[in-house]
Amino acid sequence: MTMLATIERDYIAAYKAKEQVRLDALRLLKSALKVKEKEVLRPLTDDDVLTALAREVKQRQDSIEQFTAGGRADLAAKEACELEILQAYMPTQLDAEALADVVALTIAALGASSVKDMGRVMQAILAQHKGRVDGKILSDMVRSRLSA
Repeated sequence: MTMLATIERDYIAAYKAKEQVRLDALRLLKSALKVKEKEVLRPLTDDDVLTALAREVKQRQDSIEQFTAGGRADLAAKEACELEILQAYMPTQLDAEALADVVALTIAALGASSVKDMGRVMQAILAQHKGRVDGKILSDMVRSRLSA
């Protein structure tokens, strides 16, 4: 079953069960997927769905930070619930040890030796492990490895 079909099935189940928070999160995700479909002008693949899903997850994380900084715990809690629901559709993230191994192998394979090669290393890792790596953590790890 494709990711799109899974999301649609879960949306219908949430609608029937009257789970409002899950329904709202999936409704917003479906809206983002429709925008993405119009953007690419073709039916969505799982990679396209994963890209849109990652964008929605990142948006929720940013919103939580901003609401918390602004003293709006109620809105931050709502965003946190939506984030938890959306993260269920994301592939499992690489842990720090596995990510360090991937970074070391990629740097060796590409022959990267300085921070100037950071873009190539980042691009290779993100393409190989789409949706399984946080870009900020990866960036910090690659930068520290290449500058050492």
